[in-house]
Amino acid sequence: MNGQKIENVAAVISYIEAHLNEKLDLNTVANGIGYSKFHLHRMFTDVVGVTLHDYIQRRQLSEGAKLLVFSEKPILEIALIAGYESQQAFSSIFKSMYKQTPLEYRQNKVFYPLQLEFILNRNPTAPDTIIQKISYAALADIPDWMNFITLVIDGFPCLDESAHLERVKQYVQRRQALIMRDGSTLVGAAAYSDQTGSIDFLAVHPQYRRYGVERAFLDFMMRNLFAGREINITTFREGDKADPGQREEYKRLGFAESELLTEFGYPTQRLILPPKREKGHNG
Repeated sequence: MNGQKIENVAAVISYIEAHLNEKLDLNTVANGIGYSKFHLHRMFTDVVGVTLHDYIQRRQLSEGAKLLVFSEKPILEIALIAGYESQQAFSSIFKSMYKQTPLEYRQNKVFYPLQLEFILNRNPTAPDTIIQKISYAALADIPDWMNFITLVIDGFPCLDESAHLERVKQYVQRRQALIMRDGSTLVGAAAYSDQTGSIDFLAVHPQYRRYGVERAFLDFMMRNLFAGREINITTFREGDKADPGQREEYKRLGFAESELLTEFGYPTQRLILPPKREKGHNG
């Protein structure tokens, strides 16, 4: 990936972070950075795999959610701070993403972000090199794992970091946690259960989501851990606007829909990957 392009996107992210409490859109950022709208849109999406609009929306809603829980500011004022022109507009998109109205979210007093600031690897390696480097996570990897969580939080609504930390320790101690690195940068992580055949956590650094990292993890698990067994994973339900593309990716990998669930108060769905048939098996 072009180093100058990564530096440019890092500058765009810095600009967004410095102006989160203002009305931001493609025009505003393009004018502020000095790029054409077309070039900015293509460059940002190429590097981080999400559109500039989606990134801004999720960042500003996350900041709004934080103010709902940790301040007493009126919802209208929070809406304006989050870049919306009316409380109604803010409330509508907030509910579609958080599954609660701003008032309900404030009353529940539990903050979780939809998106945190992307921190980019300035010197990424070629994809075909890193996807061969899956290893079992060690206790020494846990600090990097928890830092990695902040980059992939968009795929895990309601994630409680302290509870997740305790679970990660257990997975590592049982040798049920896998990682992939690009040099010192953690670019993928997975945790699974031998007993249930479930992938309980699977995430990829946003900058590497086009590298085939999910497929590499899945192939490793099917070959070494779940040979001949069904695999299941949970993800966003169909039509959930908060889904950053996770559901589509799992279905592209061969997962099929199963039962609807509610996890930590959030609507999800289990997906199933049937066992791979041996060649020549006619069923």
